[in-house]
Amino acid sequence: MIDSDAYPVKGHPSGHRLPYNLRERKIREAVYRKQIRRELADELYEKILYVIGKQKKYKDPDFSARALAEELHTNSRYLSAVINSRFGMNYSCLLNEYRIKEALRLLVDKRYAERSIEEISAMAGFSNRQSFYASFYKNVGETPNNYRRRNGREEK
Repeated sequence: MIDSDAYPVKGHPSGHRLPYNLRERKIREAVYRKQIRRELADELYEKILYVIGKQKKYKDPDFSARALAEELHTNSRYLSAVINSRFGMNYSCLLNEYRIKEALRLLVDKRYAERSIEEISAMAGFSNRQSFYASFYKNVGETPNNYRRRNGREEK
């Protein structure tokens, strides 16, 4: 049965419809993206890069979007809008991208050759093995073990 207060999901083959409250939420989120002044978006973008990249907050598995928003003295909607528009992904994907880059570095670093994949995962900021393996395979296209074996002999 189709809800009369729903609308079709664009491009969905089954013609499923989203409930009215989800449509309203998507509209509100889109409005937030348009309401952010360019200067504010630029400033938030630079601060996000600094906190996540330079301060390496991505290594903290409990560092949430809410915590980042509080640290940047903004709200999570503005933060989310800037991340989506400037990075082309959501907060979790952004953090995981930094974490994967860190894991790639650690996996081939001779100083960490004796560390297990799980230890590398934790050092990079992942809270559990499953999310690490899933994110690693999604971003790199192979398992961490295979990557380490294939790249471990190369001089870096």
